[in-house]
Amino acid sequence: MSLKKNKIKVGVVGIGHLGSYHLQKYHLIEKCEIAGVADTFLERAQKAAQEYGCPAFSDYRELIGKIDAASIAVPTGEHFKVAADFLAAGIDVLIEKPICATVAEADRLITLAEKNKLILQVGFVERFNPAVMALEKVVTRPLFIEVHRLHPFFERGTDVDVVLDLMIHDLDIILKFVNAEIRSVEAVGIPVLSDKIDITNARISFAGGCIANITASRISAKTMQKIRVFSPEGYHSVDYRKREIISLSKKTGENGKPQIVQNNIEVVSNDPLEEEIRSFVGAVINRSQPLVSGQDGRRALDLAVQIVQKINAAEVLQQ
Repeated sequence: MSLKKNKIKVGVVGIGHLGSYHLQKYHLIEKCEIAGVADTFLERAQKAAQEYGCPAFSDYRELIGKIDAASIAVPTGEHFKVAADFLAAGIDVLIEKPICATVAEADRLITLAEKNKLILQVGFVERFNPAVMALEKVVTRPLFIEVHRLHPFFERGTDVDVVLDLMIHDLDIILKFVNAEIRSVEAVGIPVLSDKIDITNARISFAGGCIANITASRISAKTMQKIRVFSPEGYHSVDYRKREIISLSKKTGENGKPQIVQNNIEVVSNDPLEEEIRSFVGAVINRSQPLVSGQDGRRALDLAVQIVQKINAAEVLQQ
């Protein structure tokens, strides 16, 4: 490994929207050397290679032997194949969400990473959102969670349904905050502008009483990315997009009567994707557990699959 030179050689596979951003962030990190890029559209890879001074390939397997770690930003259906080849070759992997197309594939990746003692991190960028990190400081026991993740329609991402495309971000956040067994899942959803589910609502009940109500849409006129958490210590609202948090709690006033006050919660300004990439690089260098593990990715995927199954079952009943 090139770690003895105090640098890791990284490669990026899939130089589309997300892959291009990954390259930008790696370029900012002194401990990284971009050693190669790969994309099935060779011209796209060559353009990026020219910008970052590295070789370009149309076959990602040509990166094997040239890199220590890789970002995988290819379509979801290709996640397992690409990640498995890299993990089998001893290369640490950061894979964009969802971890894989199926839970069985996710299990195989996790087993392979553990067997080879490699880093497998999943790209849930909202984990690094400074407002979400601030939320961790004030939430102890969520009782009710409401989420709206609404986006205008883009062709990009429609290789999967809106549950795997958008909602899965919030499923990961909810599972992080609600450390309890899932008791039931209810969901509805329909395709509108694609042949897959474009808008959906899910209601998840947890042991201990917490209820999460989540709406995800990729056919909205405006963008909204908000999560609201109600807990014994108060009410907290996070705007993912603006990276802001409003936190309210109850206290006893001077007259002895209860009143609602706004908490002063510090939100540290940062670039979530850059923090995600830096976290991955840190895990690679220190051989430490990534902040968002393969198991985290599997849990979110498993819940997403349950939601899609509920939607499909409802459709069958209506026919």
